[in-house]
Amino acid sequence: MTDISTPFVPASPGAPNGHVPAGAGTPGTPPGTASLTKLPLPPADTPEAPPKRVPVDPPGLPGTGVFTEKRRPIVPGWARSRANFTAETKRLSTHAWYATRYHGVRLITGAYAFGLLRYAPAGAARFARGTRSLVWDGEAAPLRAVAVANEDFDEYRQLRRLQRDRVRLRGLLAAVACVLGIALAFTLYVVGPGWLYLAAGLCVLALGWFGQPKDAPVIGPAVLRTEVEKLTHSIVLRGLNAIGNSKITAAIRKGGEMDGMRFTHEISRDGPGYLAELDLPYGVTPDDVMEERKALASGLRRKLGCVWPSGDEHEHEGHLKLFVADRPMNETKRPAWPLAKDGQVDLFKPIVFGNDQRMRWVSVTLMFASVVIGAIPRMGKTFLLRLLLLIAALDPRAQILAFDFKGTGDLGPLEPVCHAYRAGDEDEDVLYVLHALREVKTELRRRAKVVKSLPRKRCPENKVTPDLANDKSLGLHPIVIGMDETQVPFEHEKYGPELESICTDIAKRGPALGIVGMFATQRPDAKSLPPGITNNAVLRFALKVMGHTANDMILGTGMYKAGIRATMFSRSDLGICWMSGEGDDPRIVCGTFVDAPAAERIVQRARVLREEYGNVTGHAIGEEPAAGAGLDILGDVRSVTAADEDKVWCERIAARLAELRPDVYGEWKGESVTAALKPWGIKTDQVWGTDDDGTGRNRRGVARADILAAITRRDADRRAA
Repeated sequence: MTDISTPFVPASPGAPNGHVPAGAGTPGTPPGTASLTKLPLPPADTPEAPPKRVPVDPPGLPGTGVFTEKRRPIVPGWARSRANFTAETKRLSTHAWYATRYHGVRLITGAYAFGLLRYAPAGAARFARGTRSLVWDGEAAPLRAVAVANEDFDEYRQLRRLQRDRVRLRGLLAAVACVLGIALAFTLYVVGPGWLYLAAGLCVLALGWFGQPKDAPVIGPAVLRTEVEKLTHSIVLRGLNAIGNSKITAAIRKGGEMDGMRFTHEISRDGPGYLAELDLPYGVTPDDVMEERKALASGLRRKLGCVWPSGDEHEHEGHLKLFVADRPMNETKRPAWPLAKDGQVDLFKPIVFGNDQRMRWVSVTLMFASVVIGAIPRMGKTFLLRLLLLIAALDPRAQILAFDFKGTGDLGPLEPVCHAYRAGDEDEDVLYVLHALREVKTELRRRAKVVKSLPRKRCPENKVTPDLANDKSLGLHPIVIGMDETQVPFEHEKYGPELESICTDIAKRGPALGIVGMFATQRPDAKSLPPGITNNAVLRFALKVMGHTANDMILGTGMYKAGIRATMFSRSDLGICWMSGEGDDPRIVCGTFVDAPAAERIVQRARVLREEYGNVTGHAIGEEPAAGAGLDILGDVRSVTAADEDKVWCERIAARLAELRPDVYGEWKGESVTAALKPWGIKTDQVWGTDDDGTGRNRRGVARADILAAITRRDADRRAA
């Protein structure tokens, strides 16, 4: 039987043990023709010697000479970044300020003083009993009682002698203290009665403090904390043991080191939680732990949103980084977005847009990428799309096209900076988008020709660069297209195939030519997100989904099997998603929450930047897609209203527009006119008029003067641009 504790291999053929391998015949004999009769045979009565064993790990085997080292951080984690330092300082200062106010109010109102006075008699009684016990050596009374019970006369006599000595000394000290105390009181009464009253008051309060109940103190803490359990190595091992992995369980049972399981760093604070790093047993990867995240959270006794295991791209495949937050990610207060109040963007560079589990900023690079966003309804998909469009809006060079097929106006705050904008799922809305994207397709072809014609020195990689985008004469500025609820246009019976073809072309060729397509849907499947788009998307964001098919449709084939699962998010994990395409490995991110009022303020700032740069075009100044069935709504309304008509009903304008251009306005109603004029700042009001039968009544209408004023503003914006 082979001894596995000391591995050996047989000696090489021809070694001193005298064995010759088969086929190694005498000189001149071809290999493989040697006869065993020609080999030296041992005597018949001599037993064959066992083969000599050579150690597998010879002691002289040289080392690699390559060393790796890890240096522990000089500065603790909470002080290594401004965000962590600010958060920790804010937490401590907030707690100190609240405690100061809490105790200050009770000191000023006398609540503490009255409470201590209430327990002063009990404190005096406790003090008297304690003094009596101290003077009469009460702490040794149980020992004396035991000596009496055991009839141990010598022990009792020794204890009594010790008691007598103690009582004599302590009694003398107590008497001296009483005399000095009375003398001090008389002295204070003669020198300054106020000091006597103060000392007496302090003594009474001290007796009250001494007499208050231990379980209900008068002066208690300002904040009653239920402290989250501190993460220790034993808790980490308990959690890992709970996931049911046989190799981890065996390693923990044996102490870990024999199976390669060990902590590589001490557990430390990292932002709003603890970070533990350890090597898993041989053959176990972080993905195995991530698949059992719920069991791990149960073993750690934390909420699921607090537990975030992951690998480390800078370490080997068996290294686990376990971040355990104090609170779930969706309950942790996030830092303010740096771009919310100031700054502009260069789309060719990474831009912070959210935070990871450790509240570190996460960046995204939108150029040279198509974007896919998927989730079930009400998980923050549209907010994430709007956030990315807001980032694009802060680059004054970028041209924004925003299409909201949900029709709720969630992308409405971007309207003042949009070259094309539409909200709705009607046929006319889809047709508008089709015409807008036809223009983009034409622009894509033009750009390809421009890039092809540029000299190699200026365009070495045959794609749009920041320098080319800055050259207005080339017209290679970034174009960003955002489409929400893509299942509506792609499944449209009449226009869907063409829209799918254009968007697929944008996803394939657009990134190299400075065109970014963003596609968001609540139903990730082959119809709502065609394979031509998902297969070419670089940036992928998967918020909560319900199954592995939708998960892999968004993040890529095999992601669910690899443990990258957006199904693990709960319904309360709003805005939290898996992000793939930025960096080597997918990561969990929560986009910054920007509500509609904040988005409007950001867009106002973006509009100013664009006006200064000279990039206010299209819908932002009243122009519509050239092929959009001639939708010059202002000009058409002006043409159907007579110069002597001060105010006209909207339904009457709709009827006249239908007569003017039936292919465009044939199905318009009064509400359609109201919605079309609203982006130009034209408000409807009650207008008096008469029906065809001469009956007078009030209906919604507009003033012709407002139409003319809007046209004047639009033309001025065009000239300024």
